[in-house]
Amino acid sequence: MHTLLFLLLLAGTHSATARTHSLKYFFTGSSQVPNFPEFVYVGLVDEVQMIHYDSNTMKAESKQDWMLKATDSQYWESETQIGLGHQQWFKVNIEIAKERFNQTEGVHIIQWMYGCEWDDETGEVKGYRQFGYDGEDFISLDLETETWIAPTPQAVITKLKWDNDKADLAHRKNYLTQECPDWLKKYLEHGKSSLLRTELPSMSLLQKSPSSPVSCHATGFYPDSAMLFWRKDGEELHEDVYVGEVLPNHDGTFQMSADLQVSSIPPEDWRRYDCVFQLSGVKEDIVKRLDKDSVESNREKPTDVTTIIIVAAVVALAVVLAVIGFIVYRKRNAECPPSPGNDPNVLKPLNPQ
Repeated sequence: MHTLLFLLLLAGTHSATARTHSLKYFFTGSSQVPNFPEFVYVGLVDEVQMIHYDSNTMKAESKQDWMLKATDSQYWESETQIGLGHQQWFKVNIEIAKERFNQTEGVHIIQWMYGCEWDDETGEVKGYRQFGYDGEDFISLDLETETWIAPTPQAVITKLKWDNDKADLAHRKNYLTQECPDWLKKYLEHGKSSLLRTELPSMSLLQKSPSSPVSCHATGFYPDSAMLFWRKDGEELHEDVYVGEVLPNHDGTFQMSADLQVSSIPPEDWRRYDCVFQLSGVKEDIVKRLDKDSVESNREKPTDVTTIIIVAAVVALAVVLAVIGFIVYRKRNAECPPSPGNDPNVLKPLNPQ
């Protein structure tokens, strides 16, 4: 299933000095989805949402302070009108899609995503424009051939119509390869203090049990275009290694893990392995050497014998002192009965003389 709403087109290589930026717009129209607007569209720069519109508010709104500072009321009025126009387009086209698929009732979703990517080192630009229906690809634009791709029979009629509109194809290509990158660069300049920052992660090695893999965990980094991998003697490993996805943290940074199966590695060879983190825009790698002493574990460590003896002695001494104190207390109370002022059973006078 290829759900456009969650589609991520990320470029990543082990050359972490270059950085790929993106500008994407996601549109979603729905039918009979409870507690969800019939139409929503969002705009994202480098996966950070900066604009939002939905059919409940019927108003385009900023999601970033830097967007408000860089735009005026005319900009937001224009975005609101764009949202209203697309809202009507989706309402009509979801009914067309239902007819194409011979559907009448039920929950249905039509989605549209377009945008571009720009490599700030090479200047390479990639554009994309595609539609989905009920979680499956419906039709997409191939910029190389300037034709539409229809993976389902229900989309062929749309492909034939759009392929014949050469003026529209030229307009779409110009936007995706020229105008979209220009807007992307403007947004990056407006939000550079946030979007172009780099934050290095803290790294740790974790292991649940002696037979478990060692997990190299990096957290707190930004942006999300990062690489994490294991090496042996300086060579990258692919076998016995599992690399997880980049996941968001609550503070806007990211985290990821790479697991290494160590059950077959002799203890004396552990130091031949290291975990490497690379962040887009940062030249130097962060390296964590695999070492028994640096691996954290949640399993209980064996208690030192000396520690046990000391603890036992302290406990015994405390017991002895408590017994002695109790004996002395009983002896003093027998010789000196409590005075009325210290006896809780005797009332004190209200006005003592």
